[in-house]
Amino acid sequence: MAAVALAAAACSPGPTPTPTASGTASAAAASASPSAALTGAPSAAACVPPATPASKWWNSGVWYEAFVRSFADSNGDGVGDLRGLTAKLDYLNDGNPSSTTDLGVSGIWLMPIFDAASYHGYDVVDYRKVDPAYGTMADFKAFLAAAHARGIKVILDLVMNHTSDQNPWFKASAAGDPTYADWYIWSDTDPGYLGPQGQTVWHPLNGRYYYGVFGANMPDLNLRNPAVTAELKGIAKFWLDQGVDGFRLDAVPYLIEDGQKQFSTPDTLAWLRDFQASVKADNPDAMTIGEVWAGSDIAAKYVPDATDLAFEFDLAAATVATVQTGQPSTLASAIGQTATVWPANQEGTFLTNHDQPRVMSQLGGRVDEAKLAAFLLMTEPGVPWIYYGEEVGLAGTKPDPQIRTPMPWTANPKTGGFTTGTPWEPLAAGTATANVATETADPSSLLSEYRSLVRLHDGQAPLHGGGTVPVTATGPVVAWLRTTSDDVQLVLANTGDAATSDYALSLDRGPLCAAGGRATTLAAVNMDAAAGPAAPSVTVGGGLVDYRPFATLPAHAGAVIDLGRP
Repeated sequence: MAAVALAAAACSPGPTPTPTASGTASAAAASASPSAALTGAPSAAACVPPATPASKWWNSGVWYEAFVRSFADSNGDGVGDLRGLTAKLDYLNDGNPSSTTDLGVSGIWLMPIFDAASYHGYDVVDYRKVDPAYGTMADFKAFLAAAHARGIKVILDLVMNHTSDQNPWFKASAAGDPTYADWYIWSDTDPGYLGPQGQTVWHPLNGRYYYGVFGANMPDLNLRNPAVTAELKGIAKFWLDQGVDGFRLDAVPYLIEDGQKQFSTPDTLAWLRDFQASVKADNPDAMTIGEVWAGSDIAAKYVPDATDLAFEFDLAAATVATVQTGQPSTLASAIGQTATVWPANQEGTFLTNHDQPRVMSQLGGRVDEAKLAAFLLMTEPGVPWIYYGEEVGLAGTKPDPQIRTPMPWTANPKTGGFTTGTPWEPLAAGTATANVATETADPSSLLSEYRSLVRLHDGQAPLHGGGTVPVTATGPVVAWLRTTSDDVQLVLANTGDAATSDYALSLDRGPLCAAGGRATTLAAVNMDAAAGPAAPSVTVGGGLVDYRPFATLPAHAGAVIDLGRP
């Protein structure tokens, strides 16, 4: 039996947030007293028919973060490259919509591929040149064409806050070249203050000091200089002209400082709005997503004028923490906040990324918990992103190279099928069983789960384009509704380590305007989807009354239930 069981619907067709997002319910629904529903008394409030939130092309798919160096090596030198990535595209999406053997993602974010000074690529030396370790521009164009032929969009990691200290611009600036003298931030004396995390940000060189929030080897560009801004816009246009579909924008809250205010300044947002307008002028369909590692209330301010999307770090942390601890209130609170503060579904959701300990390590290697985390990711509001290897349970903790290890394609203990040579970084522990070949052969594996969940997300309009209504849950359960004007689906999960029968779902006022008397399980994880759910009692206000769809929810089980047309 597949890790996620799918069933056809039996019903008829069909940190402190303040602003309210269109197409979503107020977060007050997450904490509103359900007393009327719990006593069985009908709500006097009228039902609120749901509207379908506005969607963009990126809302309908799932994205994949790939580190070229670690994905697949085509020439045996131990370093992944663009030809190796191209050869593995059918694993990500083979271009056949009816296929179930690929992962099914519809977009790829490439971590930096430009010529850089370090293995990770976030210290760029030449923005218009492909890292020679990865191949040539011809190799990149061949990869891009092959991805597009399969319906896969491609965005590049664009680092605009800083460059490498080996970049010719910085060398010229340090030497006093008048053309580049003001391309970086210099001071004749040490300003003396520290960075946002208490780090040294002023670095000595030739009797002067330059500003570098991420270290001495990565000096910050002076984005107040129109020439620098023009150059970065030109770089974006250069890659858009090659055919890329947009950019992941690195570390955007740090772009422009205002003295000792070094994080998310008004000038940073203004600069990004101008850059965004330039990108859209070059390609109206291009997509940008910002790395705004901050609370939801700050990150959401970037969307949609400064970036199309921004990553939702609060929800990511809450999802992993809830699965890890079994405390549903953490995720329930984050879902309520997300539903309130973001434009509907314009947040990038994820579990972990290249800067964080891998989710499988955080979950102690427990596959059932990893499956539940994946289920939550694919049913939460927003656009889901998978960090490469997450789908097979790749493990890894800091330091950074150990969370960016080679992709395990086979059970080979030395190479993992990644290379015919010696991998640039040793394989992670556990790849003898956590690898593509082994898990492809097992219909109950984590990889099989991810393949089913991606298809679930893409195939259900409420999951990828619906509004979000938090539902009050008792016991170790978290729940919410995903809604469009045509359908309402209930997502619920038992986050505890034991099965539970002691739970109930309530919503005083909601979107179930004409529903009731029907319920169909669309998908389930860590439980038997064939066990049909009970139908809910629906309040006059379109809510739920003490609803318990399954007599017992197994440990770490989740389900999506179609409640029919609103």
